[in-house]
Amino acid sequence: MTKRRFSRWPTVAALGLAGLLSACGGGGAQDAPAPAPTPQPQPEPHPQARACTPEAFADVRIPGAVLQTAASVPAGTHRGQADLPAFCLITAKAQPTSQSDINFELWVPEGDAWNGKLVATGNGGYSPALSYGDMAYAMRQGYAVLGGDTGHQTEDMLWGVNNQEKIIDWGTRSINSITVAGKQYLSELRAEPAKRSYYLGCSTGGQQGFAEAQRYPEDFDGIIAGAPGNNRTALNIEFMWRFRANRPDNVNNVSYLSNAKLQFLTSRAVAACDGLDGVMDGVIDDPRQCTTARFNPDALLCTGAETSSCLTAEQLNAAKKIYQGPRNPRTGAQLYPGWPVGGESGWGSYMGGTEPTRADFWRYWTFDDPKWNWWSFDFDRDVSYANAKIAPLVDQTNPDLSRFKASGGKLLVYHGWNDPVVSAYDSINYYEQVRARQGSQAATDEFYRLMLVPGMGHCSGGPGATTLRADGTLIPNDPSRDLLGALDRWVEQGQAPDDLVAARVTRNAVERTRPLCSYPKQAVYSGAGDTNAASSYRCQ
Repeated sequence: MTKRRFSRWPTVAALGLAGLLSACGGGGAQDAPAPAPTPQPQPEPHPQARACTPEAFADVRIPGAVLQTAASVPAGTHRGQADLPAFCLITAKAQPTSQSDINFELWVPEGDAWNGKLVATGNGGYSPALSYGDMAYAMRQGYAVLGGDTGHQTEDMLWGVNNQEKIIDWGTRSINSITVAGKQYLSELRAEPAKRSYYLGCSTGGQQGFAEAQRYPEDFDGIIAGAPGNNRTALNIEFMWRFRANRPDNVNNVSYLSNAKLQFLTSRAVAACDGLDGVMDGVIDDPRQCTTARFNPDALLCTGAETSSCLTAEQLNAAKKIYQGPRNPRTGAQLYPGWPVGGESGWGSYMGGTEPTRADFWRYWTFDDPKWNWWSFDFDRDVSYANAKIAPLVDQTNPDLSRFKASGGKLLVYHGWNDPVVSAYDSINYYEQVRARQGSQAATDEFYRLMLVPGMGHCSGGPGATTLRADGTLIPNDPSRDLLGALDRWVEQGQAPDDLVAARVTRNAVERTRPLCSYPKQAVYSGAGDTNAASSYRCQ
């Protein structure tokens, strides 16, 4: 476009003439009017907080989400959880696909009780139940909290029949879906976004945490994943292996190892290996050191009639198969890790009754056959089939966490050595794959810590120092005594969780404390001082 040219001289001449007329008293009695002021840009209106009512959210539109209710809840007890502050309860649905229906709840402390941060919580097993205990634990510390039902509303697994999207919601996507929507509802309610967002879950909740780190690395600043069932397909292979190892072929109602015999195995293992760490406390601190030179199940074989203090040949064979873990009969490849010694007393919880634990995973999700027979399962051919069909929907085993690390995320994983549901060896294997990709221990330590807890069962409990959360009374609210506090400090201040202390609480008293060391370090007794005090140990 041709630019128009203007001469500056007429303006100067006019100004000169105006000045001359003014000096002679001409040009009128008043000065020329001042130019109109230039309009100033108006600041954007500051967003206003909303009331905790459905009407206040009437104009809010969040893609892939539908608000259901919003109501204030008074301080006290809610969902069986006591000592809660007053909070706004928002319920909504996330619908990332046309087949998705993920119900979730957002709890936001009122007023200054909110610390400006958010914690999303995970689930257990295949259940739609929200983890209200975890939600209450975080909200007592001032966090807004979030929990959902993973996209289904029944305790069975029939909701996954011919519904791949619901299986993906459960196994991979639901936490991302409720977190994206939940953050927006929180921002609308308080007129400001959460300053930090964290995730907390164990078992299936640990799997969900791994899904976030691997697939949605920008959702959270930090993730706590306990006993992660992220290697889901292989884990269910182990449940089937365990069921079959403990029974005669093609017999469902006869089992070799009773709970009493499993307790016997644990007691003998602990008696043989408890003192390897220099302290007799009823706990095997590192089961990897409890080799057959110390504890050999073969030595428990009955030499005569069966008694409570020996194992029959069938019982011994079953135990050895379970210790070993499932293997491909053709290649010998390990399909899922075996089990550390010391946790045998818990094996029965996932041994199955008249069918393997999680049989419906195979019956309905994998083989689409209500009459499927687990005795026909081929640990070579059928494993390949399952890995092709179902594993991509539910497994979270990718060791490439580079995007999560680049986003500044921190990953804190804990796993009990006595866990009879998810093998601690599986968490070690995954960690070592990540470390290999990172190239060094130092590069891994920047963002990922694995804590192996001696004596801990599945997510909690057991004979060791297994209390990892502060309660403000027995366990002080200090980042060195609380997993969530430690994660927040790591994110906010850059201080890694190298001073964590776990406690054993019995009869409403702290009986013992131990340092919680980051793998590959472990707590070692100094040789002097109170063996029940964490100060008498060091991580090395």
